[in-house]
Amino acid sequence: MKRPDRFRFAALLGTLVVAHFALRGRLGGERAAPDLLLLALQMYAIGATPGAGAAAGFVVGLFRDALTPASFGAGALAHTLVGYLTGWGKAVFFAENVIVNGALVFTGTWIRNAVLTLASGTLTGERLYRELVIWSPLQGLSTAAVGMAILLVFRGWPAVRTRGS
Repeated sequence: MKRPDRFRFAALLGTLVVAHFALRGRLGGERAAPDLLLLALQMYAIGATPGAGAAAGFVVGLFRDALTPASFGAGALAHTLVGYLTGWGKAVFFAENVIVNGALVFTGTWIRNAVLTLASGTLTGERLYRELVIWSPLQGLSTAAVGMAILLVFRGWPAVRTRGS
């Protein structure tokens, strides 16, 4: 990847991180709003190796855990797992298709929410069921929609194209 492409890709990821904290509350309810921080992690992991995706996921997870100390460690575990699986999933499903990338983002969001919810132990019974069956898929859909829109808008950027292209 050329140097200007790296800077543009880093600027795109940085914009997603800033937008996560600046806009997320205004994009619909907190539960179904797109998780732009997770989207930035997955966009990085799609173009990186599974190990680099896991390392980035661990850092993002620690960052998120610092904001929610009641379940410290659950975020690091969930984001590390999603970073690794996204990098590995892209290696397996190597197609340069926006739909495949959207499916990876949806699945990664749902897996992250499931691991985070189960590892933190904060929800039980009907609340756990609603989180896993209703709210997590809704957040996955909204995050995947934003990710697919970004990939469509920036598809001409070599840095946004994934590994192997």
